[in-house]
Amino acid sequence: MNSFLRGTIILAGAAFISECIEFLINLTLAKELGEYGIGQYMTVIPVIGLLMIIASFELDISVSKFVAEREEKYHLTLLRFAMKLTFLIMTVLLTGVAIMFIFFPLFSEIHPAIRWLILLLIPILTVASIARGYFMGIQKMSKIATANLFRRGTHLFLLVLLFQLFDFELEMSILVALCAIIGSELLVLIYLMSAYFMQIKYLKSRPVERISKNKILRSLMEVSLPTTVMRIFYAVTHAIQPFFIKFILVSAGLSMNEATEHFGMVTGVAMTIGFFPAFIAHSLNTALIPNVSNAFVNTDQSRLVRLLRQVIGLTMLYGVPVCFLFYYFANPLTSMFVKSSMASYYLQLMWPYFLLHYFTIPLQAFLIGMGMVKHAFIHNIWATVVTFVIMYLFGSSSVFQMDGVILGLNTGAMVLMLLHYFVVCKKIGISLTLSKKEPMYYE
Repeated sequence: MNSFLRGTIILAGAAFISECIEFLINLTLAKELGEYGIGQYMTVIPVIGLLMIIASFELDISVSKFVAEREEKYHLTLLRFAMKLTFLIMTVLLTGVAIMFIFFPLFSEIHPAIRWLILLLIPILTVASIARGYFMGIQKMSKIATANLFRRGTHLFLLVLLFQLFDFELEMSILVALCAIIGSELLVLIYLMSAYFMQIKYLKSRPVERISKNKILRSLMEVSLPTTVMRIFYAVTHAIQPFFIKFILVSAGLSMNEATEHFGMVTGVAMTIGFFPAFIAHSLNTALIPNVSNAFVNTDQSRLVRLLRQVIGLTMLYGVPVCFLFYYFANPLTSMFVKSSMASYYLQLMWPYFLLHYFTIPLQAFLIGMGMVKHAFIHNIWATVVTFVIMYLFGSSSVFQMDGVILGLNTGAMVLMLLHYFVVCKKIGISLTLSKKEPMYYE
């Protein structure tokens, strides 16, 4: 079994267990916090998600790409420079966020300590990104899989332990729930850094060759900067989307309460079910980046074509059956969440959206691995524009309403997948049917 398939299987297995643990975490939070508490908790989580993107600066991806493309003798120089860069990013970000919290007392209505607690995440996430990226680059996916399992398992353990031992007021319960996130991230950092320093000790005993700091910085920023901007774009558009969809539905004649209910059935039920199998796509994404980077830098067209065929085949293998299940067993699946025929109807309408995303996620890994992050970003912009335009044109009609919104989501997903697929096939030099090889394309 080649390194790509082995790494994917390890990551997918760990991701499946992690998703099951996440389900137990959500059940625990729902039981302890209640509906209002969960609402307050979920107002903090998007901010933490955005902070995670900025704090990591996608250095895990850029470091993994750099390591995969170069011989072992260059790794030590890279890691030393990357760690210095990490401390610079961490200092700037800590200062900026602290100043923002001083002038804008966010979350003070929930608990005044929350904003300062969030600051602890910045150094944890920033430093961990280097270790995670290095292990991805040398394809030690078992380290990444263990770290992911450790994070979710520790999170659940801390939640259960603290809520069983103590009886908290609601405000303190929310704070404790956030402390559990930080505690799990801290333990993951300790695990990753322990393995990382053992690897550094090994590299010091091997031949070392230096690379100029400018070259390292340029290589890292060529990936980290556009990838971070792209992730922030995701976060912003996903933050805007709920308000936009509700506005569209109200324009179509629904009341705000009705619009909120229908939106909740799509995002809280249909998308929760539909994106559960996406852990396989994300595992493919993690395993692909170093493999594609290494093959591309060595102009190994046969390996790139083989990887693409494997990805398409694996995605078809799991994507088509699960979408079949979503369509024909929509009612029993959605009834586990809500007793509504509309929820099952929406799940049936959205199977193309989910299937297309299962393909899009690994295809984006191809683009990143081949140094085409800007192309991926531009594709996402076009797909978002198409999505929002079609959602408005059809969703605001009293005839279509939420059907029009889902049409926009499905169309945008199709545009994104096709743009990624066409560019990947052209770049590696293979026909759209994956049957005929052509010369590799260089810009």
